[in-house]
Amino acid sequence: HSSSCFPDLEISSDLNSDDFEYEDEAKLVIFPDHYEISLPNIEELPALVTIACDALLSAKSPYRKQEPDSWEEELQASKHAKTLVQLDNGVRIPPSGWKCSKCDLRENLWLNLTDGSVLCGKWFFDGSGGNGHAMEHYKETGYPLAVKLGTITPDGADVYSFDEEEPVLDPHIAKHLAHFGIDMLQMQVTENCLRDNDIKPRVSEWEVIQEAGVKLKPMYGPGYTGMKNLGNSCYLNAVMQAIFSIPEFQRAYVGNLPRIFDYSPLDPTQDFNTQMAKLGHGLLSGQYSKPPMKSELIEQVMKEEHKPQHNGISPRMFKAFISKGHPEFSSNRQQDAQEFFLHLINLVERNPVGSENPSDVFRFLVEERTQCCQSRKVRYTERVDYIMQLPVAMEAATNKDELIAYELKRREAEAARRPLPELVRAKIPFRACLQAFSEPSNVEDFWSSALQAKSAGVKTSRFASFPEYLVVQIKKFTFGLDWIPKKLDVSIDMPDFLDISHLRARGLQPGEEELPDIAPPIVIPDDSKALDIDESSVMQLAEMGFPLEACRKAVYYTGNLGAEVAFNWIIAHMEEPDFAEPLVTPAFGEVASSGAAALGAVGLDNQPPEEMVAIIISMGFQRNLAIQALKATNNNLERALEWIFSHPDPEEESDPALDTVDMENNANANILAETGSEGPRIKDGPGRYELFGFISHMGTSTMSGHYVCHLRKEGRWVIYNDLRVCASERPPKDLGYIYFYHRIPS
Repeated sequence: HSSSCFPDLEISSDLNSDDFEYEDEAKLVIFPDHYEISLPNIEELPALVTIACDALLSAKSPYRKQEPDSWEEELQASKHAKTLVQLDNGVRIPPSGWKCSKCDLRENLWLNLTDGSVLCGKWFFDGSGGNGHAMEHYKETGYPLAVKLGTITPDGADVYSFDEEEPVLDPHIAKHLAHFGIDMLQMQVTENCLRDNDIKPRVSEWEVIQEAGVKLKPMYGPGYTGMKNLGNSCYLNAVMQAIFSIPEFQRAYVGNLPRIFDYSPLDPTQDFNTQMAKLGHGLLSGQYSKPPMKSELIEQVMKEEHKPQHNGISPRMFKAFISKGHPEFSSNRQQDAQEFFLHLINLVERNPVGSENPSDVFRFLVEERTQCCQSRKVRYTERVDYIMQLPVAMEAATNKDELIAYELKRREAEAARRPLPELVRAKIPFRACLQAFSEPSNVEDFWSSALQAKSAGVKTSRFASFPEYLVVQIKKFTFGLDWIPKKLDVSIDMPDFLDISHLRARGLQPGEEELPDIAPPIVIPDDSKALDIDESSVMQLAEMGFPLEACRKAVYYTGNLGAEVAFNWIIAHMEEPDFAEPLVTPAFGEVASSGAAALGAVGLDNQPPEEMVAIIISMGFQRNLAIQALKATNNNLERALEWIFSHPDPEEESDPALDTVDMENNANANILAETGSEGPRIKDGPGRYELFGFISHMGTSTMSGHYVCHLRKEGRWVIYNDLRVCASERPPKDLGYIYFYHRIPS
């Protein structure tokens, strides 16, 4: 039998330690008589059986002789790490607010360790995450190593080698990052001094979420199966428990199990549907979640020792497969459960099982309404999404006075190196978060097609369809002053019953005028390269019969990226009156100065001190609000906080030049399934929901800590904490990170 069908085949890791000598012995067992034949045995066995046995024995298995904490593909040190040349070009990388320097992407950004360029990636095998500018840059320059921004912690960072075409280790990463002003060891110190003092206030979060201090009753049977933690893999365990509590996923994988196994390819370890079916069966069959026998319990009491329970499954093969080639999930560090959820949905989309994809239950359409503040004209667009991201409305906290007092006490204690005061957790009304979600937000670098110039723009999002299952992520993670991804420790009264019908999209309204459909020109940064126009691309286009001047403009405005990209520009601009006019390049510095004036540039002399801004941002407020508050209070931190709480709405006339940090994460927009021309499949219906599960995170950042999952099953809450599955006594619904809601049938 292929071992891909047995979730609990596991070679005991004791055998791996050096204290033992051991021999491998293999037998073929024939059921039901349990007839054993020692292997190898060429004389008695048919050739096909011998070949099958050999293949099984030599198969690369994630179980074989590997330490539990290093079973993932061991990353190799890059051959470039030791000799990497770093340019002295004065580049310094700020702790947040990054953007690809060649496009507008703000996530999946990679910092090239040679020249400090920040560019978007595209090397996930799932195709998500960017326009591949980092890879392009490598092809132009040959600079081999890049680190993913947002993964830098004192323990390391995710490094990719373009030359070796795989995730690698960089033993000199601290030195390489310091070159660009990122101090990992400094982070280590701040992390540690936080750690020691952190224990008292933080403990509460760990205790509350894991329901410590209460004797919890273990649950057994189908759907109550634990999952072993394979070294920081609780993010995967929590997400998979939630996914397999959904009937559509149960039917698609476990309901179709015989068919999936029958049709699985020659190597089932590399087949997504086989691995999903196997994992689902492990969780739902009840075979790996049996209550202890009475005799075992009596023996335990008599001998006063706990025999290890052989319950729960160990999802090694599943994790090895699902994280293959993914620089983050194949590492052994803690990861963001929300990113993993989207990664999983992506794989479900790309491996259809039967006629319907179970991931359809999460998919919904978002209508984005963008408005140019000057001309008041609007544009409506639609995109697919799988997660509703809910901002934390810190300014609406109901316990403001205690929070301000705590923040001041905490800073005094830190300065005097005294123990920190008891933690005060911000209490945020859910209503305020929902309100913040529905408010307009400023659009970065908005180019108005009505004015054909940059201008201020605002964007609102509404639901063009409501999904069957609504996944709500609370945006708790931000970046602190020193690059450490930081978590807002807040309590939000998440409702059991949720009605978001009022967020239904309404489309173009009577009296609204649409923005004209003109694409913005691509402007090249001022440097000598700007004026080199790649003549060979120009000639290629001219040979197709386009006017020479138009071809020169096309190549110039698309940044010499080749004839194909320039051709797309030509097609988009053919109808314009000045299509064949000669190219006019702006004099050096001209654009910059007029642009700054148009933005009402602020004199730097009245900029508040960066460290004060950072303190307020790290408490969970937007950057522009922090700057406004400090300006309004003459840079007095305490009064600035009071100002924010008394001005919950950022003033309409806020300065667009300041609103530069938009931590918006549209990673999910990249998942657009290859749905063909018929458009994405959605299951629309009423916007009324009931809560049935949530995933909580403990710890200070997504890069560390622990995840657990609470699910409502058969009328009661159950806590899934890796291998432990127990009836929940006090589900901490206010501290979750990702919430799962199911539509209430009307």
